[in-house]
Amino acid sequence: MEQKDLSGDALGTASQRKKNQRYALLSAMFLMSMSAVGPGFITQTANFTVKLGAAFAFAIVISILIDFVVQANVWRIITVTRMRAPAIANAAIPGSGYLLAILVIIGGLFFNIGNIGGAGLGLNAMIDLDPKIGGAIAALVAIGIFLSRRAGVAMDRVVYVAAFVKLALILYAVFVSGPPVAEAFRQTFLPDTIDFVTITTIVGGTVGGYITYAGAHRLLDKGTVGVENIGAVNRAALSGIAITGVLRYILFLAILGVVASGVVIDLSGKGANPAGQAFRAASGDIGYRLFGAVFLASAMTSIIGAAYTSVSFLTAFKPDMSERQRNLSTVVFIGISLIAYILITTPPAAMLVFVGGLNGLVLPIGLSILLFAAWKRSDLMNGYHYPRWLLALGALTCVLTWYMAYRSVGPIFALLSL
Repeated sequence: MEQKDLSGDALGTASQRKKNQRYALLSAMFLMSMSAVGPGFITQTANFTVKLGAAFAFAIVISILIDFVVQANVWRIITVTRMRAPAIANAAIPGSGYLLAILVIIGGLFFNIGNIGGAGLGLNAMIDLDPKIGGAIAALVAIGIFLSRRAGVAMDRVVYVAAFVKLALILYAVFVSGPPVAEAFRQTFLPDTIDFVTITTIVGGTVGGYITYAGAHRLLDKGTVGVENIGAVNRAALSGIAITGVLRYILFLAILGVVASGVVIDLSGKGANPAGQAFRAASGDIGYRLFGAVFLASAMTSIIGAAYTSVSFLTAFKPDMSERQRNLSTVVFIGISLIAYILITTPPAAMLVFVGGLNGLVLPIGLSILLFAAWKRSDLMNGYHYPRWLLALGALTCVLTWYMAYRSVGPIFALLSL
């Protein structure tokens, strides 16, 4: 009888362990994918669809392919080493972890300023609330999440709900806008125009800066690490990118339907809101209100993701930070972002496009360092033989992102003047 009870306990423990692993993988997957399709990407999509038309589909596909390689490498390296990115960087190249941490934190701060602005735009579109007040409300809600006793659970639930709201509303927008699907499909593979600035900005807005590490650091905090979890982690990373890719493409189709119909979307006005204009053109005032809901959902997930991940890089300077200290630091980070948003006069839409490009410049730096660690520091891999094919794909992607960064650095900084 005693043996039977022990077996039951063992089965229960194994079942709970599997449940915890599934929860951790879902948390990481949704945090990464929803951060990657935040207000920055929505704004960038509207800007570049107006600029390039159906040819923008090619940029989206290239960004998805780059994302697959980047996330497959980053998630695997962090999982196997059981270390955060700045710690890996410092171990591989002494001092580089501090540089990476500074770049990611600064990029995350600017992105969060834009995210708070995005929440303000969303509430303005939904209920005509002043954007500054709307942004402040969204930031305070995010602060409340990280001050709660079960901050992790609250964060995950907000991300889940926002994800499903976003998907449903974007699908509705595609249905009513009637995009030229055949032409979009053709230019997905045979584009009339290839624009490096566009690709770099989109890559930066969806996998650059803090977004590169959001899901992997979440897994680390959940304890789903080690060689034994590589298979599950890899599937979660690829599933997250697949979700991201589908959301990106259907959002592009929704806006392309409006652009192809001949509607002129203003990109030049000081307070221009191109994505909002597209949703309004697709389905009138109701569409504009729906856009507000999409933008608010996107902004909330991105505020949470940017703050959580950026603060995780503070461990480069204070490795023994407790969870409570990280939560309080996250509150301070959001507070600083809010103050900056209130004081800065740059329109949120312009800020979101610019920071996407800036993160695209940060991406090759962090990727290069982590790939070097996987290649040269086998002692950090805990006996794991890193797949050479994955390392080779990572190296090719690294060269490509360095080249795009080189071609784009001037034009990206010029975006702030738009």
